[in-house]
Amino acid sequence: MLSVEDARTRILSALSPVGEEVVALSAAAGRVLSAPVIARRTQPPADFSAMDGYAVRSTECAVLPASLTVIGESRAGLGYDKAVEPGQAVRIFTGAPLPEGADAVVIQENTEKKTDQSVQVLHKVAMGDHIRRAGIDFNEGDRVLEAGTGLEPRHIALAAAANVPWLSVVRKPRIALLSTGDELVRPGEPLGRDGIIDAVGPALSAMIRARGGVVHSLDIAKDRHEALKAAANAAKGCDMLVTIGGASVGDYDLVRDAFGKEGLALDFWKIAMRPGKPMIFGRLGATAMLGLPGNPVSALVCALLFMGPAIDRLSGRSPRMPLRLPAILGAALPENGPREAYLRASLEAGNNGLCATPFPQQDSSILSGFANADALIIRPPFAPKSQAGDKAEALLLDASIGS
Repeated sequence: MLSVEDARTRILSALSPVGEEVVALSAAAGRVLSAPVIARRTQPPADFSAMDGYAVRSTECAVLPASLTVIGESRAGLGYDKAVEPGQAVRIFTGAPLPEGADAVVIQENTEKKTDQSVQVLHKVAMGDHIRRAGIDFNEGDRVLEAGTGLEPRHIALAAAANVPWLSVVRKPRIALLSTGDELVRPGEPLGRDGIIDAVGPALSAMIRARGGVVHSLDIAKDRHEALKAAANAAKGCDMLVTIGGASVGDYDLVRDAFGKEGLALDFWKIAMRPGKPMIFGRLGATAMLGLPGNPVSALVCALLFMGPAIDRLSGRSPRMPLRLPAILGAALPENGPREAYLRASLEAGNNGLCATPFPQQDSSILSGFANADALIIRPPFAPKSQAGDKAEALLLDASIGS
């Protein structure tokens, strides 16, 4: 069996970003740049005032108070188009272009207005005071954003300021999602006597979208070779197929065998972790294939550790993992077996740092515990018994990466 880290490394090394497309700036948030953004203008395009006050020649203010004649005004979007001569000043506002001849701005608080046409400067002014020089942000032709940048609102602002209305981004990866099992029905559908609601499918759809993928939901496949064959055909053209269930060794766990007959090139199918040991990874033609366990918590933990980073790689992002935090155990734990364990836990701030308390019930079918957990305590293989107060590590369950 592979370790968790080895399995994730093999998955990520087998994937690469999908193709690119061009989108409008207004539709680019959350996407990943596939090409750098080159500024189409200089910002600011000229020397601008950083404050409300008066544009002056600094040499005219060497002797205080200095009386100056106000010859006009400059405001944002409408500058003063004549030169400032000796003995003159121009009323100026924040964001307005500096008129020719002026080399400083004296702030309004350091002046005294005498008439509409005259002002006294009361404090010393140095050349360059309160001026935003042309190009202090960027110049035309500068690379303002690099390829691989995940576009947040602040990046959108920068691209807009650079006068770039269209961006080249990595296409959203298409993820085919397949739940398998005779027992499964979708939420709200009629349940037979032994029916089970497919709770994992909707959760993974939400995670895929949160990671920037496009979900192609397939019909629930019965435990039949022909149903799985039809699903394999339906997933063609997608960048990755994610299956839920059928990955173990039971008589009705048919995913590995059925997809093998359809050309699945298997990389691995067992991981030394708990929950989540039976997990498949391989390639079905041009489509990467990730087979998650059927137990709900097993599937969701594996999706967090493997599917999410895989979608990041396909999207052109650096793969993201939940924040790994040092913590203090809030309860004793028995020794661990040969598989790395992920225990649902609550987190609480204490005098000695974060206290992670494992839930008493860790069965992989119990979704309520996972929904109410703040973190997953990580226990290495063969970890000895631990007492309350011992050091531990925990993965923070953080909605920002769709977990």
